[in-house]
Amino acid sequence: MHKESIAKFISDQNITIVDAMKKIDSNAKGILFLEDENRCLVGCITDGDIRRWLLKTGDLNASVKLAMKETPKYLYQEEKDKAQDIMLQYGITALPIINCNRNIVDIILYADLFHSEQKVKRKKLKGVPVVIMAGGKGTRLYPYTKILPKPLIPIGDTPIIERIINCFTEYDIDKYYMTVNYKKGMIKSYFSDLQPTYDIQYVEETMPLGTGGSLKIIKEKFEVPLFVTNCDALVLADYSEIYDYHKKSGNIITVVSALKNITIPYGVLKSEENGRVVGIEEKPQLSYFINTGMYVINPQIIEKIPDGIMYHMTDLTEKVMREGGRVGMYPISEDSFLDMGEFNEMHRMEEKLNIVSKNK
Repeated sequence: MHKESIAKFISDQNITIVDAMKKIDSNAKGILFLEDENRCLVGCITDGDIRRWLLKTGDLNASVKLAMKETPKYLYQEEKDKAQDIMLQYGITALPIINCNRNIVDIILYADLFHSEQKVKRKKLKGVPVVIMAGGKGTRLYPYTKILPKPLIPIGDTPIIERIINCFTEYDIDKYYMTVNYKKGMIKSYFSDLQPTYDIQYVEETMPLGTGGSLKIIKEKFEVPLFVTNCDALVLADYSEIYDYHKKSGNIITVVSALKNITIPYGVLKSEENGRVVGIEEKPQLSYFINTGMYVINPQIIEKIPDGIMYHMTDLTEKVMREGGRVGMYPISEDSFLDMGEFNEMHRMEEKLNIVSKNK
């Protein structure tokens, strides 16, 4: 591996959790190796380690040392020929090669060694319902949505809603409820022509009901927690882990949340009373977790949704919290959330999916 590529997998052990998330996003392999001041390998951290840390503490600005593994797998240069066996034995996607001083001199990737990505065993979620909110007009994507309903806008050669369903079908989910309103005939015709192997039940709104209101008009009574998701965003995460987290945590609602980094493009003044400036921070970066529009909810709370009015999932979430119910979040990285609600984000989604397809 070239030095420029190796650098994407290595960082100082004193960086923050949020900076580690950015580095992991940049290498797209889910792991980062950490060095001390002498550039010696001292640990590693994965996207899973970071997620567990955030669920436990919520602290994005903590040192990565607090969440890292201190005993990463590695090989010395003279043992490099053992890489294949080690990677297969431990299910490793990236393996550092070190010299006698414990400096990283190379990184072997599973994809390079076996000429394919490591196959991830997905836990099956057959029988878990998925509700896709597809009734909106998509006004932010006008004039595209003057011709096509937002769910049928293509990303590459595939409509966004089909890509969303394809993500769920990896887990053997085969039952979908699609709330429709605007240009619903086009949506139904598309899937009729597609003749998918999964079942879609259309839930037709007679008036706009919002992302939560249309749940109330689904006739079927659900017996297990269900996914609820918007029709204009892809969440690149392990859905079985999200579902298991929801059930084990005792949440009534779990909100899948993505990191969002915002850079203020100016120097920010820090001031005291009487306008005295005490500091200037140049182009500070703020980090937040945002709502991706994907939820896992317990079926009983659908009864809390009022009939026949505009009601959003955020209204339902706030109602549950006001009543003392537990609402949790499942954090994912910034690059794991691809939104096409606006034109610039739609292009970002296309670029990211091209990267993913090249890596496969």
